[in-house]
Amino acid sequence: MSLNLKRNIARPDDFYQELIDMQRDMEEDQVQVMNAKLILILSNHIGDHKTLSEAMSLAKS
Repeated sequence: MSLNLKRNIARPDDFYQELIDMQRDMEEDQVQVMNAKLILILSNHIGDHKTLSEAMSLAKS
């Protein structure tokens, strides 16, 4: 699977707002745990190690 870097989310502003809203009223440690869970859920959905490694490299740079 090749990593898609083009805009691929319908209504990205709505998605971003939902992501921010789910963090509202959470302590920082709760936000970190929730983000880690979200990363693991989406990583499992993607399922391709090469694609995940590419995404991690891009996120780190």
